[in-house]
Parts: sequence; C-alpha cells; structure tokens
Amino acid sequence: MNDQTSSPARRSGGRAARRAMRAAPLSADKRPVRAGLEGGQLRVLSDADIARIHEAALTALEQIGLADAPDTGVEILTGAGAVLGDDGRIRFPRALVEDMLAVACKDITLCGRGPANDLHLTGKKVHFGTAGAAVHVVDVAGRDYRESTVQDLFHAARIADRLDNIHFLQRPMVCRDISDNYEMDLNTIYACCRGTTKHVGTSFTEPDYVAGALELLHMIAGGEEAWRARPFVSNSNCFVVPPMKFATEACRVMEECINGGMPVLLLSAGMAGATAPQPVAGAIVQAVAECLAGVVYVNALKPGHPAVFGTWPFGLDLRTGAMSVGSGEQALLTAGCAQMHQFYGIPGGAAAGASDSKLPDMQAGWEQMCSNVMAGLSGLNMVYEAAGMHASLLGFCHESLILGDDLIGQALRCVRGIEVSDETLALDVMRATCLGTGGAKGVGHYLGAEQTLSRMESDYVYPGLGDRTSPKEWAEKGKPDLLEKATAKKEFILAERSLAEFDPAVDAAIRRRFKVHLPL
Repeated sequence: MNDQTSSPARRSGGRAARRAMRAAPLSADKRPVRAGLEGGQLRVLSDADIARIHEAALTALEQIGLADAPDTGVEILTGAGAVLGDDGRIRFPRALVEDMLAVACKDITLCGRGPANDLHLTGKKVHFGTAGAAVHVVDVAGRDYRESTVQDLFHAARIADRLDNIHFLQRPMVCRDISDNYEMDLNTIYACCRGTTKHVGTSFTEPDYVAGALELLHMIAGGEEAWRARPFVSNSNCFVVPPMKFATEACRVMEECINGGMPVLLLSAGMAGATAPQPVAGAIVQAVAECLAGVVYVNALKPGHPAVFGTWPFGLDLRTGAMSVGSGEQALLTAGCAQMHQFYGIPGGAAAGASDSKLPDMQAGWEQMCSNVMAGLSGLNMVYEAAGMHASLLGFCHESLILGDDLIGQALRCVRGIEVSDETLALDVMRATCLGTGGAKGVGHYLGAEQTLSRMESDYVYPGLGDRTSPKEWAEKGKPDLLEKATAKKEFILAERSLAEFDPAVDAAIRRRFKVHLPL
C-alpha cells in the first residue's frame, strides 16, 4: 500500500524535475540551432546555370557598364583599370573583375558589442536578422498602420536582443518623427545600439553625416581605436540605382564609411519587371553584375575591406505594381543569389522572410517560412528581413518579430539537417526496446529510453509561442490566441530595462554632444 501511494509522488517529482530542467536555458553547445549553422543542401541552380549567369554578368559589365559614378568613384575605378566611355558609363574589363575578386575579403566577422554576438561570415554559414526601411508600424490590436517612430525602433532593437534566433539587427524602420535627416541618422544608431548588443546595420542619408556617426560610435565603443578593432555597426549601402547606374551620393557615403573602418553591405535591389529583367535568371544576372561592380569599387579603394555581396532582387506583381516579397519567385531569387555568392567565395546576403500580408496571419506564415527555409537551405550567409516585415516592406510589426523567432527556429532546424551516425541510427536502442536486455523484456516504446531523454533538446526545437496542446487542453487554458501571446511577450520584454544600455556617463556625454530624441 505504501509503495502504491508513494510511487505516483516519485513519478510526479521526476516529471517536475524534468520540466524544470527543460525550462532552463540551454547552454550554447547544447542548443539544437544557433547562428552560423552550415546550409547549402538546396541548389536551385546547376553548375552550368551558375557559369552562364557569371558569364552574362561579366558581359554586362564589359559591354553595358554603369552610369552616374561620382567624380571620386570615376577616379578610383579608372585608376584600377575600368574604362570611362564617351557616354559617361564606366565599363569593367573581365581581368579587372577577376583581379578584384582575388583580393576581396572572403572571411568577414561582423562584430557585436561583445564577442558572444559576433557573426562569422564564410562558406555557407547562415544567419537570420531584420532589415528594411518600413515607414509604418503594424498595430495588431487595432488592425491598423501608423507612422514609425524612434521609440518603435528602440523597441524593435530591445526585442531582437532577447530573441535567440534573431542574430543581427539591421534597422527595420525609419524614424518618421524626426524630420532632420542628420538627426534621424544619428538617432537610428543610438536607438539600435542602446537596444541591442548584437551587430547593427544602418544607412546614411548624406556623405557629410558619416563623420558625426563615426564620432558617436567612437563614444559608444570607448574610442576610435576600440571602434576600429571591433566595428559593431555596418553600413547598408544602396550604391546602385538599378538598372546599372551608380547612386552618386550613396557611393560617396560608402567611401566615407570604408575610410572610417565600417563594414559595408553592397546592396542592389532591383525589381524584376521594372528595374531589373523580368525573368528570375535575368534579375539575378543584373544584381550580380551590379554587386561585382561594387566589389571592384571597394577593393580599388581599400583592398580586402569587409563588404557583403548584397544581391537583393525582388519580385513584382505586374497586376498591381506592388513588390511580391512573399512569393515563390522571391524565394527562388534569393536562393539563386546565395549560390552565386558561394561561387565567388564572397560572404553574401539577400532578402527573405518578408510578407505581403498586412498582418501576422496565415498568409504571412506561409510566405515567411517558404523563403526563410529556402534561404537557409541554400546556405545564404545573411538572411535580411527575415522577421517582422509586412505589406511588401512598408510595415514592421513587433509581434511578428517575436513570432518570427519561433518560425526561424524551425527553419534553422531544417538547415541543420539529419545527422547519421551509429548513435543516431539507434540499432542498440531499438534492440533493447523491442527485445530487452539482461533477461528483461523490452518495454515496447522509447519514452523512457536514455537516448530519448538525452537528445530531446539537443535534437529538437520546441516553439516558444506555438501551441501543440490537444483541443481539450487548449480549451482548458482559455483558448489562447497566438497574437495575444506574442503581445504579452512583447510587453514582458519592454517592461524591463534594455540589457544594452550605455554607461550613464557615456550616455550623458552623447546627449551633450548630439540631439538625442529618445528619452532615458
């Protein structure tokens, strides 16, 4: 009788202990997914396809070239061997492109404010993060859109800082409440860096604004030397205006950033059917050609400077004129670009995970997962706009950013793939379970097997907000709604102070030097 009554208590205590163990955060080496997992299992282009795209891109650079380079760019590029034509276009001999590819940086580390958040870009290592320039924030409760503010950007940074599967924060929205562009650029850096210690990407409106931004970054880093040793902010630079034209002011921004020791993202964002050829292959050719021109530009100025090969071709719905960032074609564009990055051996990034849906709904779910999984499986180094972006890049949603952490966790598990070894083939476990050992009869299931318990968390990803309960349990819990849960998590995170806050003395010095719009 005593045994019968005490046994359930022991089982309950064991279950409670196991639940407590599962609730504790896993150490980095035990997590089933993490930044930098190796992708590359998916190949949407054959080797012959890649060779033809490469050949077409070189031909475009040699015969068509790019227009509108700034005077400084003309001097840099022609000094390296590019040719300025009578039509004002700069053309790139194949040998020049090949020479600059040879000296381009092949192994980039995008630093966080601490080494734990460093991103090592090489080969087919995959990292997911935010990006964009949304001008609206999605109000989930009111099912409405409003203009984004610096406070919204700060909140996005703070949320991203707490999400395991968001590996970097490129500015996802514009501070529409700051009318002065210089103040907006500096406050963007301030809000992002005060909200997260992960790597930050941002852009600059004018080349003259870079000096002030670098001064701010030196203050945050603890001096220029500390900044140059570990630059934790990169410049997202739309150095081209497709089709095949340099963005004059952005090129000058890029030059200032390179001189200041800041890594750059060479971003080409043509729209297939409008500013890029309509066929998927043609859109990739143009994006590759434009980014190869950027590789020449950067390495002619400073050989080996860290520059991410940012082919970002987008799809276009010709029925409406809107971008189709949630389409299957977008997923193919991004996956194909990832293979071209690997062909050149240069770390690259592209857009995936954005949605055309206006809210975090079923449409958003299928669109975000489709392109995120394909990008990851293709081995894309930097997956930009992977969470939170809606309305064809016009709106950003904090709740969707949180839900994206779950979604990307599942995508990363696909990237990790299937481990095949003597242990995972599990013949010994099968034998013991079915036949038994030492004269004991097999139990006929694997629930209590040591392997099941030891690998349940190192092999499997469990959603933080996704619901896997039975309908009965779901009803007993009050039928929780996914968006309500995301909102609750958002409010929980924002109720605490940012873990990335600056030292009070540093913050005070920054506020004396610059006009900071974000309150303490």
